[in-house]
Amino acid sequence: MDLMRIDPNRRLRTPAAILATAARVLAERPDASTGDIAAAAGVGRATLYRYFPTREALLAALEAQAHEELAARITDAGLDRVPVPEALERLLRAFLAVSDCYVVLVREHELGKDHHGMDAHHKELDSELMAPIRAVFQRGVDDGVLRDDLGIDTLMELFGGIVLASLKAGVPRTLGVEETAATLVSYFLDGARRRDQPPAG
Repeated sequence: MDLMRIDPNRRLRTPAAILATAARVLAERPDASTGDIAAAAGVGRATLYRYFPTREALLAALEAQAHEELAARITDAGLDRVPVPEALERLLRAFLAVSDCYVVLVREHELGKDHHGMDAHHKELDSELMAPIRAVFQRGVDDGVLRDDLGIDTLMELFGGIVLASLKAGVPRTLGVEETAATLVSYFLDGARRRDQPPAG
């Protein structure tokens, strides 16, 4: 084989393919080893370690990729151009597109394995993520769609809690992205009461 004719983009594709495989495998099997991930990605462990020398390095790269993809999807979602309920659904669809990554990262944080220092790049990404999200919730309060007695931060925490709980429960895998987004927004806005039941009191 002529080594000079190797696809120059292969080096770029390989780590991206490893990360995509790692997100999927770890979401399904939290105890999967780096060897399991390498096998699923179709590469040797030496290749995986060349790009990600440790599990911590793999998770840090996974977090950075998830943040960047989510930030791009939120930017493209046009949240400010639609009513708040639709904006929330679009926001959820953006999250669900990278949900495997976030399931893995949430589990790791819960296990006390937060190895990912909040460097300047991550702080910038967090700011890029939070500003448009916060704007949706502020608009919801201003428009009377969302209650105003809890505060924006509390509303965002409650919404995030519902989303994370649904991811850990595997709801997107059962319902699909579109139905999950619609269901979770309805749950957040209307509560868990059956539609055919009268209000309490």
